[in-house]
Amino acid sequence: MKRQGGFTLIELVVVIVILGILAVTAAPRFLNLQGDARNASLQGLKGAINGGAGIVYGKAAIAGKESSDNPVVVEGVQTIFGYPTATSAGIVATLSNFDDDWGIVSTTGTDSGAGKTIKLTFKQFKDDIAKNPTCFITYTAAEDKSTPAKVTITADACK
Repeated sequence: MKRQGGFTLIELVVVIVILGILAVTAAPRFLNLQGDARNASLQGLKGAINGGAGIVYGKAAIAGKESSDNPVVVEGVQTIFGYPTATSAGIVATLSNFDDDWGIVSTTGTDSGAGKTIKLTFKQFKDDIAKNPTCFITYTAAEDKSTPAKVTITADACK
């Protein structure tokens, strides 16, 4: 008679245990997909802000308003030293559908717009800032004509 080959019950249990161990060690890497998505969204918003600020600065330079130290409206965007101010009338006006996905957490600085800081964060975190206090973008308006606006990401603790 021919003997049929197959796996014994012990062999099957060993394989299942090994797969279980691999799953337990690999699972934490894949469970942080939400944090990775938030970080990617922040990177996308940073790119949009930088792109919008660059386009507005170009339009301000063409109009000869890139060195104005008082807020000036260029193409519907409030600018200072050619860059959008850190206000809803400034940098937020360069972003389409901003209010659908993002919210302004805080604004600090002078009323003139120079050096004013605006912090942008996910709307879902506006109610729970304590959970992710370091998951945001900061846009700082130009402080003078030789210092451009800057965008920084603080996303080391996005969960």
